Amino acid sequence: MGSLGRRDLTPLDDWSILYGMKTHATRDKLIDIGAELIAEKGFNATGINAVLSRAAVPKGSFYHYFSSKQDFGLAVIDAFAEQYDARLAAIFGASDASPLERLRRYFAVGKTDMLSCAHGCLIGNLGQELSARSEVFRARLDQVLCAWERRLAACLEEARRVGEVSEDLDPEALASFIMAGWEGAILRAKTVRSLAPMECFETILFRQLLRREPSTTH
Repeated sequence: MGSLGRRDLTPLDDWSILYGMKTHATRDKLIDIGAELIAEKGFNATGINAVLSRAAVPKGSFYHYFSSKQDFGLAVIDAFAEQYDARLAAIFGASDASPLERLRRYFAVGKTDMLSCAHGCLIGNLGQELSARSEVFRARLDQVLCAWERRLAACLEEARRVGEVSEDLDPEALASFIMAGWEGAILRAKTVRSLAPMECFETILFRQLLRREPSTTH
């Protein structure tokens, strides 16, 4: 009886795993399509029906995964932030480049992204659209940007430690400045449909702010 019971449970266990995989796949599909539409139109102009239509998913399924449009929007932010943070971890964790070279790679990736997607930064766009209207979204978006700033600050701290930048540099303050300036450059690049604002920001940052003054000791 015991062995029969165990064999009887095995197909159910396998099915539950497969069902879980399907569930995650459907949810991920909705999030991916939602991110695309939100990037194109903005959050407020993206209707749930448009997401369901493109995903070919019934409306009842949407509310199985998300309690509301706000809940869905937060899930999109979390998914995007997780994927982007993994990219940042790879860039800033690269052992084959100096700290400042990693920072240059970060900017290069940003410019490549702008060329392949003219909508700009999803997190930055949502920040402009929603921060003044929703405290929930504002707080979540701020968490994401602060996490990115910490990665920048860690890179700048290493650059200071190995002598690539001045010892007087404040990594946290400069990371905050870079994040704000870079997001602004992305917005401007989207407006003028050119990488020039991003390239200008990068050039001034490295030539003026990150330049290490020659030693005056004799």
